[in-house]
Amino acid sequence: MSNLWVETVIQIAGVLLLAPLVEGFIARIKARVESRRGPRILQPYYDLAKYLRKETVVNSDTTAFFDLAPYMVFSIYLLISFVIPVILPYPNELSPVVDFLGGGLLFVLAAVIQIIAALDARSSFTSLGAARSVTFSAYAEPTLIMVFFAVALISSSNNPYITHDLIAASAGNYLTLPHLLSSVAFFMLFLFETGRLPTESTGMMEFGMIDEARNYEYSGRHLFLLKYSSLMKQYLLGSVLINVFVFPWFMQAGLAGSLLDIPIMLGKWLVVAVVIVYLEETLAKLRLFKIQDYLTLSFALAVFSVITYSLGGLL
Repeated sequence: MSNLWVETVIQIAGVLLLAPLVEGFIARIKARVESRRGPRILQPYYDLAKYLRKETVVNSDTTAFFDLAPYMVFSIYLLISFVIPVILPYPNELSPVVDFLGGGLLFVLAAVIQIIAALDARSSFTSLGAARSVTFSAYAEPTLIMVFFAVALISSSNNPYITHDLIAASAGNYLTLPHLLSSVAFFMLFLFETGRLPTESTGMMEFGMIDEARNYEYSGRHLFLLKYSSLMKQYLLGSVLINVFVFPWFMQAGLAGSLLDIPIMLGKWLVVAVVIVYLEETLAKLRLFKIQDYLTLSFALAVFSVITYSLGGLL
């Protein structure tokens, strides 16, 4: 087995093992800030094991799609881990030839599958969550595409690995206004997509639930796969934020470098976790209908990033 195959295995194992750990870091830091003991750092692993041991109960009115959806969503996020710079700074043996747009469409595909499955659950509560997901996705997905388009303009490439290399190698590319604006827009989108955006529930949790409502009818191994997929989504989006937009440095090459990249990624995530907790604890909670304004602002920043790049080229 060549070293690149071993590095590929390390990258995939890193995504599977570190995704719950990152969630544990964030929950632990948040508890410390709030002066309480909080859960253990390894608590997400125990939660996943608990879901896996539970009995799987399925509504008799659902179709086969409801059963297959968790497996499809998990497989999509596992596929994305081959596409983006997570640990390796260069494509691995199993990386498909795909660009930022292809990766973005895979994220969208996973969301669409979850929405259809929520509707297939034949529950008014899951349907409500699916309807809200569709409404907000109409604002979020254009932002994702526009951010990737802005980064492609800056680096003259829509390949995430090439973009990473160019931005990491040039302080001029990193400090340009288009890159800074697109980084802020993507960070705002990251907070929304991972459920880190403080939302006002007005005393009734169902009014503020979006992702949780879609998974409300799942249990057992199905819920295990969806919860694991949610953690992987957070880790993968955060990896793009860290390795392409915010901290594109210090990624190591080679077999030894891929092992060294694991603690380096944890160090980067620790910084991001502190920022996330600070924002969660200091920002006023948004009412549900204000999320559209929030996403509109992130889209506007992405558009301004493209405009400033175009004006810079003309000047």
